[in-house]
Amino acid sequence: MVGGELTVEKIDFENPKYYENRELSWIKFDQRVLSEAKDKTIPLLERAKFISITSSNLDEFFMVRVASLKDMVHAGYKKKDIAGMTAAEQLSAINRETRKLVSEQYNTYMRSLIPLLKKEGICIMDSHEDLTEEQADFVDRYFMENVYPVLTPMAVDASRPFPLIRNKTLNIAALLGSRNAKKEKDEIVFATVQVPSVLPRVVRIPSAEDESVFILLEQIIERNIGVLFSNYEVLCAYPYRVMRNADLTIDEDEASDLLKEIQSKLKMRQWGEVIRLEIEDKADKRLLRFLRSELKVAEEDIFEIAGPLDLTFLMKMSGLEGYERLRYKQPTPQPVPEIEAGADIFEAIRRGDIFLHHPYQTFDPVVNFIRQASTDPDVLAIKQTLYRVSGNSPIIAALARAAENGKQVTVLVELKARFDEEHNIVWAKKLEQAGCHVIYGLVGLKTHSKIALVVRREEDGIRRYVHLGTGNYNDSTAKLYTDCGIFTCKEAIGEDATAVFNMLSGYSEPRSWNELMLAPYWLRDKFLYLINRETKHARNGEEARIIAKMNSLCDPGIIAALYEASAAGVKIDLIVRGICCLRVGIEGVSENITVRSIVGNFLEHSRIFYFENNGDSEIYMGSADWMPRNLDRRVEIVFPVLDDELKKKAYHVLEVELADNVKARVVDAEGNYEKLDRRGKEKVNSQLVFCEEAKAAAPKPHAERSERVFIPAEPAE
Repeated sequence: MVGGELTVEKIDFENPKYYENRELSWIKFDQRVLSEAKDKTIPLLERAKFISITSSNLDEFFMVRVASLKDMVHAGYKKKDIAGMTAAEQLSAINRETRKLVSEQYNTYMRSLIPLLKKEGICIMDSHEDLTEEQADFVDRYFMENVYPVLTPMAVDASRPFPLIRNKTLNIAALLGSRNAKKEKDEIVFATVQVPSVLPRVVRIPSAEDESVFILLEQIIERNIGVLFSNYEVLCAYPYRVMRNADLTIDEDEASDLLKEIQSKLKMRQWGEVIRLEIEDKADKRLLRFLRSELKVAEEDIFEIAGPLDLTFLMKMSGLEGYERLRYKQPTPQPVPEIEAGADIFEAIRRGDIFLHHPYQTFDPVVNFIRQASTDPDVLAIKQTLYRVSGNSPIIAALARAAENGKQVTVLVELKARFDEEHNIVWAKKLEQAGCHVIYGLVGLKTHSKIALVVRREEDGIRRYVHLGTGNYNDSTAKLYTDCGIFTCKEAIGEDATAVFNMLSGYSEPRSWNELMLAPYWLRDKFLYLINRETKHARNGEEARIIAKMNSLCDPGIIAALYEASAAGVKIDLIVRGICCLRVGIEGVSENITVRSIVGNFLEHSRIFYFENNGDSEIYMGSADWMPRNLDRRVEIVFPVLDDELKKKAYHVLEVELADNVKARVVDAEGNYEKLDRRGKEKVNSQLVFCEEAKAAAPKPHAERSERVFIPAEPAE
């Protein structure tokens, strides 16, 4: 009490104890993925797929995030993260939690998946020593005919230095004893051979009619490794695998040619520091000591694995023919009701904005948008950003054709899209050869925005058609990732789209935008404004609510603003698939915040942001998560959903996901992700709901069609 007035202590919303460490939060996400592999209600081969995804996720986590922390330690970087942990403390915690995750993963594989698969007639051999005589003959013949010609055994001695062990490759290390009487009997030689990635990792071998038996390629090589070293006795042989620092550091200011600079850095990726060594457990200690010394890997970075290394092979196993009963029947992406098959897509867009929801609705309209533009004689220009595209992208083909047809085609290909750099370089060169104007991103920034602009000459003048989305222009991942997008020809958004591409291709930076919100210069302030506006509404006793769906949430400024909004009484529901550094249930800070994560058959990838605004609600979608990299170091676009019907559709997505009680896990005050109690409640699996809704809304096969059918000037490929 001061002067008879009650004083309220100001809350420090940036207190480290209010934040979860980013890396530990990511490990919790991978644990949620692994939980799907343990779920007995999921078909068996689908469960195998989730074990594979866990492995793939962990590889990338180590190559990028763990590698970055190691770089900080080497540089003597002492600054703490938002949760108050130094880089060294984070590495220690990561190591501890990763070991728990890997142990759980292999327990799930060895003790659950393998026995259950065997019951279904699918057997993955534990060891080559368990082969029958017939199987052994087949394996040995397969080795000599298919494997032996490809292998390159490498011994290490005074004249042959330790070879480069490439990142993520599977290898077999052996200790060899000399059979030559002239040499010392106790002389031991180390040798290694890479398991060739050009051959199938899983090999089917003879079995009974009601069985499918498989052996791993490394076991075939291990069984026959003596053939590679005929003058030596093989004392022991064990598979091993290294993970290297794959985080590219590019000095873009000094690089005269960004494309050449990235190409040279990609070669260096194979020489990065070894940050993790996986080896089969019970490996000979002499062999392990040799590997540790030559690879310069710390003791704490060695993982002894009780099972086959690199379980990503289970992804291909999940597609095994003849076992459809053991996996989901994949839903067919449905047509978009507003776009009739074969119709003029530009006419459809002129009738009104169109909402797209993938993979429940087909990605074909996005591909056809570019295809029709490439051959339409009235289209003058096409401009598009590309971050990740598929291996045989129809969009790339259409853009190339458009340039060959004399249209002005500008494509920003982001060369710095991690692990897609080589892929994107190939496409960039192909587009250039076709006559497209290709931009290789901006210095110091990744262009992560998803936008396509078509400029068309029409009777009443020039009209701009725009596609904006939350996901990449990748027709393959569009069948696996949940994303949203819109088609529009609204003049204000068309003007903004032109300004975006002028900014990307030159030095034109608009002072203001009509509708679009862009990072890195404007987006953070806009989001903070929208959150703070809800805070003011709540303090004034007005309607205030925030619903936000994204991949990750770890930006300190955004989280602090959410805490302040919660303390003011704003109800906040967050749907965050992966990393979440915000903590719920903190008294006076985050009691009004809920966080849930949905991990299901499709990868949740869309970003949708809802602000109640005292009854005049606003909804935004876009390419940006609430992370420092998205708000400060990338070119991102977040766009408003302006049409009332489209706003209802976007809000419905949030509504259904908040009702999910099958695939959703809700965070408790301790930071644990728990399944909801469904007793007495109807099951709601949001992804299945959206599949059924898309099917119900799709045009019926015999429905009446529009008389006007769009015929392109040239045949589409």
